[in-house]
Amino acid sequence: MTTAVAAGLGATLLSSCGSQQLITFGDMASGYNREVAFMSIFAIALSVIIFVGVSYALFFTVNKFREDKNTAEPAQFHGNNRLEVILVVVPVIIVMFLALLTVRSMAILNPVAEQSTKIDVLGRQFWWNFSYPETTANAGGNVTNGNELIMPTKQDVALTITSGDVIHGFWAPNIGGQRAAMPANLKTWNVDTDRAGIYQGNCSQLCGGSHANMRYKVIALDQERYDTFLAAAKAYRAPEPATRSPEARGYNLFMKGKPSTGALACAACHRVQGTTAAGAAGPDLSFFGTRRTLGAGMWEAMTPEHWEAPDAKAELHAWIKHSPKVKPGSLMPTYDGSEYLVTGKKVKGGVLTDREIDDVAAYLRSLKLPEEADYWNETPVYGSTDAADNTSAQTAKTSSPTPGGNQ
Repeated sequence: MTTAVAAGLGATLLSSCGSQQLITFGDMASGYNREVAFMSIFAIALSVIIFVGVSYALFFTVNKFREDKNTAEPAQFHGNNRLEVILVVVPVIIVMFLALLTVRSMAILNPVAEQSTKIDVLGRQFWWNFSYPETTANAGGNVTNGNELIMPTKQDVALTITSGDVIHGFWAPNIGGQRAAMPANLKTWNVDTDRAGIYQGNCSQLCGGSHANMRYKVIALDQERYDTFLAAAKAYRAPEPATRSPEARGYNLFMKGKPSTGALACAACHRVQGTTAAGAAGPDLSFFGTRRTLGAGMWEAMTPEHWEAPDAKAELHAWIKHSPKVKPGSLMPTYDGSEYLVTGKKVKGGVLTDREIDDVAAYLRSLKLPEEADYWNETPVYGSTDAADNTSAQTAKTSSPTPGGNQ
């Protein structure tokens, strides 16, 4: 019965990036969803009983007292006191019963245990940052990742969410309920899943021009793999590029920009663990080379070559060159000399040559966790319509750009 109700409740959507992926709050691998499904059984059953009862009473009354069957003057009477009491008392009992069920479920779902894995979530136009407040990186600051939430399976994960600008909606239906991300307000609640896999998350609150492009991935790992990721992320320091390599030239541009052409430094807005780049206006790029998504999930690079694949390289190049063109509302500066908006005002962007943009991209691709800590490897994509995706995230196809994320 629970499975049938859950299936009926499932809100099934298809992601437009890469292979299509099932999104449903009928996913019973999540304890949160199982509890909501249990509570819903009673609500649905009572609704069906009320519908059938009211429909029967309506049709019975209409049929019994049809005009062609009753030509005499209707009897005049005060009313039916017993019926009136029943019509008041029964709904009150039903509402009280459902209220008690709701309170029970809230008492189970809302408390945050001390032993929960704690992750801080920041939503901004139009991207997400995930920080691990209990894990301090050896290079300083908390371990943080942009647009890809890594969490352990088979335990509660306490998400503390806020927003840096407008109200956003954080919702990955497969792992739990949705919550509003509001400026200057911290909300903590539990999500969980018993099944390792990659799940789709989206912003569920209209928040601006690229609301539909404000996506993220949830990568749920078994405890051993999660511990491996966290240990590697804690010890991570960005590699030092080889002298005169494209990565070295890209590192210099990333850190300093190109003042002669007005090109701004990426480090002013982005953090890279183990370097002096400590910007907070954009997503953390410390493990960009390990990530498989770009533009807050607008593009995916899941072929074995990842960001070295020609299509993925082209997407990354276009993103760095003119982010607002490929994602409306993106607040990244342009690097082709065109104008972009800053607090509602048009500002002329700086200029980098195509080779310089490729150098910056080469530096970003070099920012990788060790192979054993690559959380995408062999992690199945839940509900993907691509058979290869269901076998391994490594074999999925690279998606094509769509009109309209931030890194």
